[in-house]
Amino acid sequence: MSFRDFLLMFFVCFVWAAHTVVSKLVVSGMEIPPLFYAAIRFGIVGLVTLPWLLPAPRPTWRMLVVGFLMGGGGFALFFLGIRTASPSSAAVVGQLGLPITTLLSVAMLGEKIYWRRGLGITLTFIGGMLVMWDPSSGFPLSGGLVLILLGASAGSLAAVMMKQIKGVHPLQFQAWIGLASVVPLVLLTTGLETGQIARSMEAGWPFVAALLFSALVVSLGAHTIYYGLIGKYPANLIAPLLIMTPLLTVAMGIVVTGDRFDTRMALGTGIALCGVLIIALRRNHVMPLATVLWGRFR
Repeated sequence: MSFRDFLLMFFVCFVWAAHTVVSKLVVSGMEIPPLFYAAIRFGIVGLVTLPWLLPAPRPTWRMLVVGFLMGGGGFALFFLGIRTASPSSAAVVGQLGLPITTLLSVAMLGEKIYWRRGLGITLTFIGGMLVMWDPSSGFPLSGGLVLILLGASAGSLAAVMMKQIKGVHPLQFQAWIGLASVVPLVLLTTGLETGQIARSMEAGWPFVAALLFSALVVSLGAHTIYYGLIGKYPANLIAPLLIMTPLLTVAMGIVVTGDRFDTRMALGTGIALCGVLIIALRRNHVMPLATVLWGRFR
C-alpha cells in the first residue's frame, strides 16, 4: 500500500473512532434523545444522496430491510447503548459483529469454518464478554453494551443479506439506507421520546456540527474513501488495518471522555482484538469481502 493510501486508511479509521466519541458526547453530554439523533442523521444522509436512489435495486424489499438493519435499526441501538457505555468498551464490543457475520454466513450461506477461524471467533467472544461483564450491578452484563452488541448483530445480518443483492453502488446504497431508516426512526422518536426540539435548541451549534460530522464526514466522506481503497487493494491487506479503529477509539475514550481502562478492560480488549485479527487474516470463501465490508457498519 502506498504511503498516501495508508494515510487515507488511517484517516478513515480515525473518523470512525471519533464518531463513537462524538456520539457519546451527543446523547450523554448534550442529552439529545438517541432515536431523534439517529432520525436526523439518516434524514440528512437520505436527502444528500437522493439523486442516486434510482434505479431501485432488486428485490426492493430486501434492500429496504438491509438498509434499515445497517442504518437506522443498528445505529438506534448503538446510540441508545452509548448513553451508558464508554466509547472504548463500545468499540471492543462492536468488534463482535465480525464473528457474528462469519457465523451467520455459515448458517445462511453454507460457509465452512475451520479451526483457525473458529479459534478467532472464540477469542473475540471471550474478550467481548470480559469487557461487557459488569460485576458491580445486579445484571452480570452492561445493559448499554448489550444494546451495542444487538446493533452490531443487526449490521451482521444486513451484511449477509446484502450478499444476495447485486449491483448496488456506494452512494446508491447510502441513499437506500437513508430512505429505509428515516420513516421508522421518526415514528419511534415521536412515540417514545420527548423534548427533542428543546434539547436540540439548548445544545445549539455543537449539536449541528456533530450531526453534520456524523452524516456527511462519517457516512458519506469516510465510506466513499473506504470503498475506493477496497476496490484498489486485496481484502487481506485492508482487513488487518481495521484494527486501528478500536485502538484509536480506546485512546480517544481515555483522553476525551475519561474512560476507565483497568486490567479487566485491557485483558478483554487484547483477547478480542487478537481474535478479530485471526478472523481477518483467514479467507471467507462464500463472502470473501466479509472482513472489509464490516468496516462500513460504523
